[in-house]
Parts: sequence; structure tokens; C-alpha cells
Amino acid sequence: MNKSLLFILLASTSMTSMARDDIADYSVDEAMSINKISSAVGEGVDFYFADQKHSKVIESFGEFQSNKKTNAFAKSDKEACQWAFASAMKTFRQRAIKEGGNAVINIRSNYKGNLTSNKTTFKCGAGAIMAGVTLVGDVVKIDKK
Repeated sequence: MNKSLLFILLASTSMTSMARDDIADYSVDEAMSINKISSAVGEGVDFYFADQKHSKVIESFGEFQSNKKTNAFAKSDKEACQWAFASAMKTFRQRAIKEGGNAVINIRSNYKGNLTSNKTTFKCGAGAIMAGVTLVGDVVKIDKK
């Protein structure tokens, strides 16, 4: 076989494997039970996914999106996705505090424009180099009595 043809074949095969974009669902509870993840997210704001029950909304500050990516090199897809999730949740926490809220409700996944709602899982796309999570939620102040 011609050396240049072999090179092109190998290069295209490796580029295809680098372009991997596997989308999967991961457990919110499992991610938040990891000490490093929950510490990175921080405290002071409550999070409610999909239509989970929460206290009465006193004030609404609007819908916000958090799109976070993380380095997936030498990590499992699950580990990389949990870190991207932690970063997205931390951004929600910071936004809620900035707006005067104490909760983010109706949190949904919005991976590549595909909005999905689930009480127990989030969607993440993982490739050879990066993993990403995009979440959408409503920042609110709820009655904590």
C-alpha cells in the first residue's frame, strides 16, 4: 500500500475517534454525594430539578443557562461529566446569590439545543478531550419557613 494512502487512512481514523461526542445521563444525587463535587458547588442555594416540589416562590428573577465544559483527558466520561456538572451548578449558585435568590428551580438539561427534563439525572456530552453540561433553570426566592 502506498505510504501516503496509509497515512491518510490512519489520520482520518484518529480524527474520527477524536471527534467522539457521546451523550449520556448521569445521576444528580450520585454526583452531589461526592464530597469534592458538593464542596465545589457550595452552600446557601437549594436546587430543584424538573418538577420537584419546593416551597412557595416569593420572587422570580428569571431563567438562566449555565454551559460548562471541562478537560476530559485521562478521565472517565462519568468523572469528567460530574466535574462539568459541578461547575454548572456552582455558576447557578453564584447567579442566584447575585440576583437575590435562594433557589434554582425547574432545572433542565439543554444539550445542543435538546431540552430535557428529569428529576434525577442530567445530560452530558463527552469526547476525547472535553466534556460539557448545559443546564437551564429559574432563579427564585422561595419561602424557607
